Amino acid sequence: MKNRVTVTIAGQEYTLVGTEEASYTEKVAAHVDAKVEEVLSGAHVSLVDGAILAAVNIADEYFKEVEAAENLRRQLKEYLEEATKMKLELSEAKREIFKLQNKK
Repeated sequence: MKNRVTVTIAGQEYTLVGTEEASYTEKVAAHVDAKVEEVLSGAHVSLVDGAILAAVNIADEYFKEVEAAENLRRQLKEYLEEATKMKLELSEAKREIFKLQNKK
């Protein structure tokens, strides 16, 4: 079901349509609004230029987060591989202990 949500970004009202909950759409719009306002307050640029610079900043954050998530996935994979290796070593050590105990 499509939801229509009216939000304000940089003093302008926009009606956004999507399948997400209204609260999610409002949260996204508030983030964009904050980023645009951050750019506009820090530089003397037009609203259009401010929106473009805010979009560049948001894209930068996105790509950095994607890279961080990929690094975490890679690290998790390495930990799981190491845990699997340790389990095999433990299992082998237990077999060896069992053999040594039964030689007596």
